Amino acid sequence: MPRYNPATIEPTWQSYWERNKTFVSPEMPTGEKLYVLDMFPYPSGSGLHVGHPEGYTATDIVCRYSRMLGKSVLHPMGFDSFGLPAEEYAIKTNTPPRESTEQNIKTFRRQLRMLGFSYDWDRELATTDVEYFRWTQWIFLVLFDTWFDVSQQKGRPIYELPIPDDIKATGNSAISNYRDRFRLAYLSDELVNWCPALGTVLANEEVSDGKSERGDHPVHRIPLRQWMLRITAYADRLENDLVELDWADGIKKLQSDWIGRSTGAEVDFFVGPVDQFEKWKAHRQGSVFPLDTLDQVLRIYTTRPDTLFGATYMVISPEHALVASLTTNGQQVAVDAYLAQTAAKSDRERLDAKKAKTGVFTGSFATNPVNGEQIPIWIADYVLASYGTGAIMAVPAHDERDFEFAKAFSLAIVPVYQPTDNADIDRQKLATGNACYCGEGTAINSGAYDGLSTDEFKEKIIADLVSSGTGRAAVNYKLRDWLFSRQRFWGEPFPILHELDDEGKPTGVLRAVEADQLPVDLPHLRDFKPHGRPEPPLGKAPDDWLYPVIDGVRYKRETNTMPQWAGSCWYYLRFIDPRNSVAFVDPKKERAWMPVDLYIGGAEHAVLHLLYARFWHKVLFDRGHVSTREPFQRLVNQGMILGEMEFTMPDGETKVPAEEIEKLGEVFVLKADPSVRVDSRAHKMSKSRGNVVNPDEVVRDYGADSLRLYEMFMGPLEQSKPWSMNGVSGVRGFLDRAWRMIVDSFSEEMTVSPSICDDRPTPEQLVVLHKTIKAVTHDLDHLSFNTAIARLMEFVNFFTRVDRRPRSVIEPFVLLLSPMAPHIAEELWKLLGHEQTLAYEPWPKFNEQLTVDAMVEIPVQINGKIRAKIEVPRGTDKAELEKIALNDERIKPLLVSPVTRTICVPDRMVNIVIKS
Repeated sequence: MPRYNPATIEPTWQSYWERNKTFVSPEMPTGEKLYVLDMFPYPSGSGLHVGHPEGYTATDIVCRYSRMLGKSVLHPMGFDSFGLPAEEYAIKTNTPPRESTEQNIKTFRRQLRMLGFSYDWDRELATTDVEYFRWTQWIFLVLFDTWFDVSQQKGRPIYELPIPDDIKATGNSAISNYRDRFRLAYLSDELVNWCPALGTVLANEEVSDGKSERGDHPVHRIPLRQWMLRITAYADRLENDLVELDWADGIKKLQSDWIGRSTGAEVDFFVGPVDQFEKWKAHRQGSVFPLDTLDQVLRIYTTRPDTLFGATYMVISPEHALVASLTTNGQQVAVDAYLAQTAAKSDRERLDAKKAKTGVFTGSFATNPVNGEQIPIWIADYVLASYGTGAIMAVPAHDERDFEFAKAFSLAIVPVYQPTDNADIDRQKLATGNACYCGEGTAINSGAYDGLSTDEFKEKIIADLVSSGTGRAAVNYKLRDWLFSRQRFWGEPFPILHELDDEGKPTGVLRAVEADQLPVDLPHLRDFKPHGRPEPPLGKAPDDWLYPVIDGVRYKRETNTMPQWAGSCWYYLRFIDPRNSVAFVDPKKERAWMPVDLYIGGAEHAVLHLLYARFWHKVLFDRGHVSTREPFQRLVNQGMILGEMEFTMPDGETKVPAEEIEKLGEVFVLKADPSVRVDSRAHKMSKSRGNVVNPDEVVRDYGADSLRLYEMFMGPLEQSKPWSMNGVSGVRGFLDRAWRMIVDSFSEEMTVSPSICDDRPTPEQLVVLHKTIKAVTHDLDHLSFNTAIARLMEFVNFFTRVDRRPRSVIEPFVLLLSPMAPHIAEELWKLLGHEQTLAYEPWPKFNEQLTVDAMVEIPVQINGKIRAKIEVPRGTDKAELEKIALNDERIKPLLVSPVTRTICVPDRMVNIVIKS
């Protein structure tokens, strides 16, 4: 019996596709194009688990479907292969990271091929390919060569930056230094999370309770000279251009919140001797803000300048430049101890609202410019140096964080707003400093501004601050410039040289490596172990790599490397033209294929990767290297596939085997005692929890088509779903039934079932076919893969029950099935007598008239109550409908009184009215 055997069928068709290059994309699209992209994977040593193929299967279905619609499809795959895991493995084993990375890529590539994804493998790339990161380095040099013109709101070549005359007069070195201050890629001393054990800087998200999440090593906050990218210059464009993108509103909001644009005011608080305050105010009167001399002021940014009269203390960050000068002798010991305490905390920990507020008094006071009152200056870690000016005015009556801090340290709380009438606030508590109100209302305790509404107050006080020279309207962003350095070996080297003087010391002059000298490859190192100092391991490189001499001048190469984000910022462009040796992408090809029409990946990349890629793209657009303002037109985030459902008794501890559970409505209960409800939960797949499912095992036992179908059938693409091997088995059963519907199960050889005939389909069969085509087409257009599969299951259920299955109905079904289960579909297509692959067969079309049932069921009412249902040909007119209803054998005995009238609505209902 020729059973359905995916272990034989699937490798055969995968070899066919590879041998015949079935899915090679055209160099240039003809007709309508579709560029579909997956967020490419990091190739870890453990390979794929079943959560990874979900998004890949979705894009593959879209691409196979679109090829059958006649579109030119670009569907590439590659690997995001730089990163810390490979470097840590190298440190442990002294194995070069490239060796382990390439082995991991080999495993990932095998698994992706095993699942039958229709990638154009001729376009495969890895961010660690030397020829790839040559162009990553080239793009960095574009950033280094660009400044942002605020007036034009675009990036321009650095040589177009206007140079002040006094700078020009000083010489070339001064001009060079001036330009360095405006470049989109620049060097800066930044506070970073330094981990000596790992030998690298860590992101805030990689630090918890002063220790690294990887390895639990101590982390210290120290200043380091770092490469930064001026992403903040593009903040407005990054936010405003979200409007034109076909992205989920939730993802747009995440990006917008991360950018964090706010409007308010910058205000100066006087910190000199109190008897000099009036003199300072007189000096400021009519001055143009901002003034260059800030030595006697604390400049703050606030979104609520209308609450200035309620500022009862000030807070500066532990890293603020004025900490030393504001700390009095009597407070020095306490301040030093506090600074040591906060140095181990990451920004994320410091902003944790759940943690108790900590701080220390500097001993100094500032004078509020609007009322002349002296207020204490504190240091607290809930204020960050990177946000605003690193200093705040604290208004505890109208800010939750300030309120908590004031309560903790018994500081004054003065309300300056009377809440609106509908505000949910205890006014007595607010008036006595025992509550905080953050909403709008009417000004109180604010001098001449009393009685003003919030908007009126803001407008008036900003105008008054400007005229007094103590403030101005301002815009601020939560977004910070992008820290772009890593103290690692396994990353792209920066194509930057530092000039050295005769004594071998840096002169401060930077030189970009010439484009024709790229790539700057990674040097050979004897060992990869970190030395515990905040110095990159590339400092161990041989002198002939580390110290090049150009035109008689000795240089030292930049020894930091780029972060893993770098390669993933532009890979979508290289896929268009991956073998180009003279440009990062051919302009004609870029114009033809961009933007990416559909981008699918995990929601964990909803902010940083997408924001960084959009930033790079906009710079390339400004400099004329790409033709679109945005890279990804449509974005879809697939949900997470969780581990199998776990069941516990109501005590929350006793586990119950799944076979002892049954679903009752929306809850799970014990089969033995349905009155006992059990708790159910599915966890994220992880090695530590032991719930990872290897796709190799699923494919071995059920086949790749079963895995693909199940992952799409679990539920809507965007939702998280628990894995179930029973579910895989159920989908495999559907494929078995589809196979038996077409293949002769009683023949010794593979042949078409005798039920497959050349008969004309019956009207009912035609309706089933065309309704299926219509529904599946609609569902694929809307990425509703689970419902498309359900439609195909209904088709198989119907035709399994009939003895004669016209070929003209069965062949369209095979084509409909092919995007989701391509291996079995190709095999069935061949069995039905076709010599060529179905990959480019035209997608079946439906006849709208044939998507409607020939018969329709009509309820028959007597005096408004349904008494029977009759089946009539669709479109039956009123007279015929009335006749059929009145003569129905179930209705006639109920007509015990004369019929006064009959209401007939064709295809909908009949209501017979009789005397009561």
